[in-house]
Amino acid sequence: MPVRVIGSYPQGRVIGEEKDRMARRWVMVARNEPLRAEDFEPALPGPGEVLVEIAGCGVCHTDLGYYYDGVRTNRPLPLTLGHEISGRVVQCGSGAEQWMDRTVIVPAVMPCGECDLCLRGKGTICRAQKMPGNDIEGGFASHITVPARGLCPVELARLEAVGLELADVSVIADALTTPYQAALQAGIGPGDLVVVNGVGGIGGYAVQVAAALGATVVAIDVVPEKLAAVADYGATLTLDGRDFDGRALKAEIGGFASARGLRATEWIIMECSGTAAGQKAAFGLLNHGATMCVVGFTMDKLELRLSNLMAFHARLLGNWGCPPELYPGALELVLEGKVKLAPFVEQRPLDDINEIFRAVHDGEFVRRAILAPAA
Repeated sequence: MPVRVIGSYPQGRVIGEEKDRMARRWVMVARNEPLRAEDFEPALPGPGEVLVEIAGCGVCHTDLGYYYDGVRTNRPLPLTLGHEISGRVVQCGSGAEQWMDRTVIVPAVMPCGECDLCLRGKGTICRAQKMPGNDIEGGFASHITVPARGLCPVELARLEAVGLELADVSVIADALTTPYQAALQAGIGPGDLVVVNGVGGIGGYAVQVAAALGATVVAIDVVPEKLAAVADYGATLTLDGRDFDGRALKAEIGGFASARGLRATEWIIMECSGTAAGQKAAFGLLNHGATMCVVGFTMDKLELRLSNLMAFHARLLGNWGCPPELYPGALELVLEGKVKLAPFVEQRPLDDINEIFRAVHDGEFVRRAILAPAA
């Protein structure tokens, strides 16, 4: 297999097999200041690392949190954001040669794989983990250098068979794998009633994953378009949260469960809205033996009666990313057609990033925006 050579050239010039091109990225320099385009020289991959030519990078609300809300990144600014990445490996460091020219999904959180936590299967809390766009330079760029450990290989022929492009599967890294990990952690299976609160972005995939695992799914949101989008993709019941107070919402779902012959106990609530109001509403749905999965993120605080967990013998589960070893299972749901990506994603040119950030922040996107360098 021919090896592509990446040279150290001025203005970030990348030398490939057939033609030279410029490596480019968009950098956050300060909160609310326009992201800045710059040519750069990709870091040569060291031992166990690879250089990925990016096909697409999804715009996650975590990125907006850094940009608009002042959520601190672990690596100081200036920094390239973006952690939902797919692409092709174009150069390998020693020990990673087997990845050359392969198409891959880059995990949104990459554990070191060697510490005590990783060796005990607790990679999500690895203290040496690397997250693109947080700990290292991210995916709103043409190239990224990352550890090869944990890369998820993607077969283009199988993607084409389900009508997808390589850029489309970038959202598997986080938007799909995060609720997938949450669903597995909660033990979702046939006979369960799952309530997904907030069905834009990760919530829409939470609906599909729960349904694929055999659960009956209730979807709650305050945006009718988002509810309509999941009605044909796994949600048996859709509810506009604005139409109910907390007590009435729980009663409505209880009546639905009774009519369907589902359990009146042990509901699984997946809180994906990432809002204080959504978290309060989700907590209010706890019943005996319930499990609440906190999947969405917000900086806001709220007041809760934690004794409800004790009284209901319920569980409250946090959910930070997804271990790389679970990515193939999430991808397989897509390749088997059990989880649909195409109706929920929209590719846009990376050069439009400032306008896309604004539009996503202002709620103008129902689908997940994917920024593609080649679009």
